[in-house]
Amino acid sequence: MAHVAYAHGEEAAAAPPVALTPQKVAAAMRAFFRIAAAWGLSNEQARVLLGRPARSTFYKWKRGDALAVPYDTVRRVSYVLGIYKALQILFKVPAQADAWPARPSADFGGGSALARMLGGDVTDLAAVRRYLDTVRGQGA
Repeated sequence: MAHVAYAHGEEAAAAPPVALTPQKVAAAMRAFFRIAAAWGLSNEQARVLLGRPARSTFYKWKRGDALAVPYDTVRRVSYVLGIYKALQILFKVPAQADAWPARPSADFGGGSALARMLGGDVTDLAAVRRYLDTVRGQGA
């Protein structure tokens, strides 16, 4: 398994189950920022989805310096990528898929999936991903 630099000594305690190379982490971070732009997220909203990193860290990541990304952030990005993919499958028109997270929904108590994701906990992202998997017929 390739070594990935995790911030804050998380490497041994929370090693990911799949081999994550620095190149894969960097690619995932680039994809996250493209999704954030497609969804019309502010920098603060994107920071929340990433787990509220320090602003300086956030802007380093946004510029493409993804050498020290905590495993928690990698998990969060993975959920966002899964949510994005599910939406692209559910909606044949990309603009509809990109608009869906911000639309109010009875399934989210009248709020939006984005509002749920912005709750800030990784479980909020997981809940939206589970919801979409269920809608797609992939849920347990």
